[in-house]
Amino acid sequence: MTRDEALAILHEYVENENLRKHAYAVEAAMRAYARKFGEDEDYWGVVGLLHDFDWEIHPTMEEHPSKGGEILRERGADEKLIEDIAAHAPHSGVPRDTLVRRTIFAVDELSGFIVACSLVRPNGISDLRPSSVKKKMKDSSFAAAVDRDDIREGAEELGVDLTEHIQTVIDAMREVNDRLEL
Repeated sequence: MTRDEALAILHEYVENENLRKHAYAVEAAMRAYARKFGEDEDYWGVVGLLHDFDWEIHPTMEEHPSKGGEILRERGADEKLIEDIAAHAPHSGVPRDTLVRRTIFAVDELSGFIVACSLVRPNGISDLRPSSVKKKMKDSSFAAAVDRDDIREGAEELGVDLTEHIQTVIDAMREVNDRLEL
């Protein structure tokens, strides 16, 4: 599936601009890690773009992302893409047994948390540092819906230091800040 095809699906199913921006942020982080690991940047980007495309129509753990997988199957997406996308959700039952699957899990929650951190800073993401993100992670009332354990576990599964992981995602998001508007 091409990026243009994935983008068309995203825009067909996602009306909420913040959810679209989340998809762009996760795409950017996935592309950054694909470059870092010498993997297929376009494929990894598509995984990031589509990971939550069904959230508005299937916002429960019972339905997301499995119902999204059904939609993608109907559109001819291959099973590998569907499973790689599903791996971002621990409840999906898809094992995080490949690098792309570990990465989508690792960047999903973190990218959302970085957005939250950026929104409370006078300069947004432009001068955000990992130390500020880590400090906010200690405040359980800040962005309370974000699972800090998933962020830490994601970095561990990738085999990267948490500070390095946060910096990689910040840098990736800065590259697309014209779309994210942070």
